[in-house]
Amino acid sequence: MRNLKQRDLDIASRYVFLSMALVVIQQDRKHFDIGKFKIKEPYLELLGKMELEARKERRELKNQMDRLNIQVVESGRNDSFTSFLFLARGYEEKRNYFNPAIRKKVETILFELMRKSQQPARGNQMRKMMTPSNDLQG
Repeated sequence: MRNLKQRDLDIASRYVFLSMALVVIQQDRKHFDIGKFKIKEPYLELLGKMELEARKERRELKNQMDRLNIQVVESGRNDSFTSFLFLARGYEEKRNYFNPAIRKKVETILFELMRKSQQPARGNQMRKMMTPSNDLQG
């Protein structure tokens, strides 16, 4: 039986999956930082921008959750499923998520963050690419 409003569940679940995406980004930054890549700066910059976007959105979601009195707590985990307890306005609802589905959702969020983090800089990059650079001229 559903006790929570769909909107409350959407906000809280997005917060959870976005938090997981942040962990992945932070782990990936460490791997790139210590990895044997020839040129790692572009990747680190992209991950840094993605992290900023994720933190900004997560902060907004947390403010909404606080305002709406919504909480979410991981209540269990095994090889196949992870359980979360959603609490809002005196109601509670337990949800079980299939771990491969969580992975897919986090992957989708990472793609979203990648696109968002490139949008503002993309126009500037195109202008830079189209403008002759004095750095490359001898």
